[in-house]
This record gives sequence, structure tokens and C-alpha cells, in this order.
Amino acid sequence: MEQVLNRNDGTSPASSVFQITRGDTSAANFTVTRGLAWVGAGDVKVTTADNEDVVITDGVLSPGVIHPLRVIRVWSTGTTPTVFVGFR
Repeated sequence: MEQVLNRNDGTSPASSVFQITRGDTSAANFTVTRGLAWVGAGDVKVTTADNEDVVITDGVLSPGVIHPLRVIRVWSTGTTPTVFVGFR
């Protein structure tokens, strides 16, 4: 039987949690997430695992929920919430 926790294909649950520091340069990049959560309402600007910059408009996704987003950066500019947690 395959061990689900050892799969690295993005379908198994997250095995670590980390606080994210927002930033506007590549120095703020982190290892790609399997999930992203934040506290508070507002726009969220991220760089995806495919290296695309995207603004998630306030109200599209709810704060306080783990969203299955694969991102490598949360931007300071263009982002309202200040507390972010990554799951991988």
C-alpha cells in the first residue's frame, strides 16, 4: 500500500506549516505552497508556482480558510491582509 504522506505530487496533505513574510522582491520568495491562509479581508497579490503575478480581489476567497493555492510569494504592494500562513 502506498504511503500517502510521502507522496510529493501535490495531492497529499500538507506536512509543514510556516508563517509567510510579505515582500516585493525575489528575496521574499519561499518554497511553493500546497495551501495558503490569511487573516483579514482585502486584496491579496501573489506570485504563482508558474511565476504569474495575480491579484485575488477581496471577497473572491475567504480569510481564515486554507485555500489550495500553489504560490511562491505574497506581495506587500497590492496586499491588504498582513498575516499569512503557508502549508506544504
